[in-house]
Amino acid sequence: MAGHSKFKNIMHRKGAQDAKRAKIFARHTKEIMVAARDGGDPDMNARLRTAIAAAKAQNMPNDNIDRAVKKGSGDGGAENFEEIRYEGYGPGGVALIVDVLTDNRNRAASDIRSAFSKYGGNMGESNSVAFMFDRVGQVVYPAETTSGDEMFEAALEAGASDVTSDSDMHEITCEAEDLNSVREALEEKFGNPENANLVWKPQNTVDLDEGKAQTLFRLLEALDDNDDVQTVASNFDVSDEVMAKLNG
Repeated sequence: MAGHSKFKNIMHRKGAQDAKRAKIFARHTKEIMVAARDGGDPDMNARLRTAIAAAKAQNMPNDNIDRAVKKGSGDGGAENFEEIRYEGYGPGGVALIVDVLTDNRNRAASDIRSAFSKYGGNMGESNSVAFMFDRVGQVVYPAETTSGDEMFEAALEAGASDVTSDSDMHEITCEAEDLNSVREALEEKFGNPENANLVWKPQNTVDLDEGKAQTLFRLLEALDDNDDVQTVASNFDVSDEVMAKLNG
């Protein structure tokens, strides 16, 4: 997901970090609360275990995590959240999957449809683009954690299916059901990852020119700003030349 990673880097440079951190924590809190509806013991609840690991990877305080687990499993605070997946196409025919946790289905649908329309996209039916993605586990470490060769060996030994390393990061991919075991094995060797969660990985990518990329980034930014949106997956790619123009 080279294109999506580049977008996240742009957002990282742009944003006010305190506001960004608060939004990240809010999303993890909702995910933990919803996961805890099926039981508050992470040893018995794989989804909760994954949600907690993802929150810890973002340095979310343990007190925040514990409160979210208790609220989700105890007083029904998560009952109002509904999980919805929206699919569609953005500028240049880029496929988008938007995962939402919302307490107001009508508001979420209206806001997301409006964002698609405003930036040259079109909402699709359920499964209209999901077939172009694989649901996989992904663990990410900063490049300075270790060498590409060492990460490759450790990840494959842990049960991962693929490892991609570059100057920024090591991206480890595994089957969705193996995420927790792969993450735990890598944590023992390298410490906490930068990210560890389930993602939609595109089977193929769409190259964008400068104009289409600029409009797509505005759409992604609008979706990222929506409090109901948990994650956005896409299948775009942007060349280094185009990125240089956009950043220039």
